[in-house]
Amino acid sequence: MLTLRGLTKRYGEKTVVDDLTLEVAPGKVTGFLGPNGAGKTTTMRMITGLDRPTSGTALISGKPYAGLGRPLRTVGSLLDARATHPRRTAHQHLLAMARSNGIPARRVPEVLGAVGLTDVAGRRAGTFSLGMAQRLGIAAALLGDPEVLLLDEPVNGLDPDGVLWVRTFLRSLAAEGRTVFLSSHLMSEMELTADRLVVIGQGRLLADGPVADVVAAGTRRSVRVRGPQHGGLAALADRLAREGAEVDSPAPGELDVSGVPLERVGDLAHEAHVHLYELRAVEASLEEAYMRLTSESVEYARKRRTDVEAGV
Repeated sequence: MLTLRGLTKRYGEKTVVDDLTLEVAPGKVTGFLGPNGAGKTTTMRMITGLDRPTSGTALISGKPYAGLGRPLRTVGSLLDARATHPRRTAHQHLLAMARSNGIPARRVPEVLGAVGLTDVAGRRAGTFSLGMAQRLGIAAALLGDPEVLLLDEPVNGLDPDGVLWVRTFLRSLAAEGRTVFLSSHLMSEMELTADRLVVIGQGRLLADGPVADVVAAGTRRSVRVRGPQHGGLAALADRLAREGAEVDSPAPGELDVSGVPLERVGDLAHEAHVHLYELRAVEASLEEAYMRLTSESVEYARKRRTDVEAGV
C-alpha cells in the first residue's frame, strides 16, 4: 500500500507537486499519467526518499522510506534504467544491491532469469541497449521480492515482445497481491495494463479511479454519420441541433454527433430519407480522455505557428 497525504514539493517559487493525496492499493496495477513536467517522477522520488517533500507525507506500508530497515525487501523501484555502474556486470550490479539489503545471493540468478537476462549476466551494464537496461532495472526492483513496485516508464526501449512481457508480468505481480504503481506515456499500453488510473497535471490531481471511469469522465460519447447527400446531412444536422445535440462536421459528408443516442440519429435520418454509408457509435479512448483532462495542464505546449513566426 502506498499512501500520499498532502504531498507537496517546491523548488523556490515553482510548485512541482501540489498537495497530492491518494492511496495506491495492492492487488491492482495503478497507472500514473501526466504531461511532461506534471510531477510524476518527482512524486516517485519523494516516495523512495530521493527527494524530501516540502510538506506532506509519503508512506510505504505505513512507513516513510527512511524508516524501512531493509527497503528493497518492501519496495522495489525503477526510476532510471541507466542508473547502474557501467563497468559492473549485470550479475555484479544485482549482487551488490542484494548484499546491501541482506538479500540472499541466490536471488540474483532468479531475477535475471525472470527478466530474460541469464545469458548476458556476465556482460557489463554499460554495453546494454536501453531495452536490456530496462530489464535489468526491473530485475533490481524485484530483487527483494517486495510487496510494492514503483516503475517509471518501464517499457521505454522495449520491442513489442518486451512490451507484452512487461504487461503480462506486471499484471501477474498485481494478481499475487502486490502494489504496482506504473507511469507511462503510452496510452494504448496503459489502457491494456492498468486497472486504475491516477492523472496529474502541474502537480495537481486531475483524476483517480478505474480505467473505464476515467475514460468515461474525460470523453464525450458521440455518433459518427457519413453519407453521400451533403444537403441531406446538413438538414439532418439542423434537426439534431433542434433536439439538443452538438453536431460537428469534421469533413464533407461526415457528421460527429453527441448528446443524442445512435438510435435517434438513425430514426431522424430515416424520416428525412437521408442515405447513409456509416452510422456508428464512436468508442471512447484513454488517449482522448487524457488529452481532455490535461489540456489546461501542459507545461511544454507547442506554440502556434503564428506565435513562432512572430517571435513570441
